[in-house]
Amino acid sequence: MTRVDFYHLTRDPAPAVLARLASRVLAGGDRLLVVAAGRDQREAVDAGLWAAIPESFLPHPPVDHPGAEAAQEPILIAADVATPANGARLIALADGEWRDEALGFDRVFLLFDGAGIDGARAAWKSLSKRKGVDCHYWRQDQSGRWQEGP
Repeated sequence: MTRVDFYHLTRDPAPAVLARLASRVLAGGDRLLVVAAGRDQREAVDAGLWAAIPESFLPHPPVDHPGAEAAQEPILIAADVATPANGARLIALADGEWRDEALGFDRVFLLFDGAGIDGARAAWKSLSKRKGVDCHYWRQDQSGRWQEGP
């Protein structure tokens, strides 16, 4: 079963939320593939992973970074969904765009803001009807805490 977590970004930007998610993924001993189609988005994710949690180090080269030992890295940043060299079973769609290829992973984090809400609704509607998919919706309250809900 694939778990799909929809993160509705109402307060914090995707790179900051992704840094917290990535930190928890690594603490759990897992690996993560981060996908964002746009180069600017990938660069923002890269910068966010460096700066969002100053007391932690989240190693995360782009998949195509020269000299990167991708198989050794716990987090990889890519432009599209592919079989990650690091063996990640978790994927974050940081650009808010749903991709059916993500269902090949054990867990998917779909981060979307107000501009991506229609696409997220369509993905929810489609995915919630599929066997083997467990959908969860998360929203951020005013204090920055994430609450599951409708």
